[in-house]
Amino acid sequence: MESVQTLDHPLIQHKLTLLRDRTTGTKEFRMLVEEVSMLMAYEITRLMPLREVEIETPITKTKGYLIAGKKMSLVPILRAGLGMVDGMLSILPAAKVGHIGLYRDPKTLKPVEYYSKMPQDLPEREVIVLDPMLATGGSVCQAIHMLKGWGAEQIKFVCLLAAPEGLERLHKEHPEIMVYTAAIDERLNEKSYIVPGLGDAGDRLFGTK
Repeated sequence: MESVQTLDHPLIQHKLTLLRDRTTGTKEFRMLVEEVSMLMAYEITRLMPLREVEIETPITKTKGYLIAGKKMSLVPILRAGLGMVDGMLSILPAAKVGHIGLYRDPKTLKPVEYYSKMPQDLPEREVIVLDPMLATGGSVCQAIHMLKGWGAEQIKFVCLLAAPEGLERLHKEHPEIMVYTAAIDERLNEKSYIVPGLGDAGDRLFGTK
């Protein structure tokens, strides 16, 4: 699928293996999510446009390059997406952060919004949606639909793990969205958990069950 890029940098894959390990505790898990997110930020910004500028070093004048193009906005899907924010901000410190809170209705199994707040200049920004897990795809599809309604035009999605079922749904509903993931796993089980996966990312980040 051309709209999906698996980031196979050795450091990302090393840290992802530690994240999958059931013996990894909350503190280490949280730190690893932040580190992997930082490494992924390097990869997803590889094609950012540059503009040429002239500066003066302590020795002489020279030409250099600065980031050009749209400003950035990070939008984590609560709550697990929060774990990816600090790592991304370490590379993109000027990015503004919006938030989308969704939960799955136990009867309809559809995502329901319970909170959202966005930068006022969202339409002027390139938006990076963050959620560690792309399982069924329901939450991210709803989040992207909401972002489009608020005027966002350039949207990317970043996750640690993706299931084929979620990728298929996201591509069907939002075919133009570029997805960056550290791994595409085998499938979803009967409870819609990613297999082999890493368990519930939110619970492991925040020490809940």
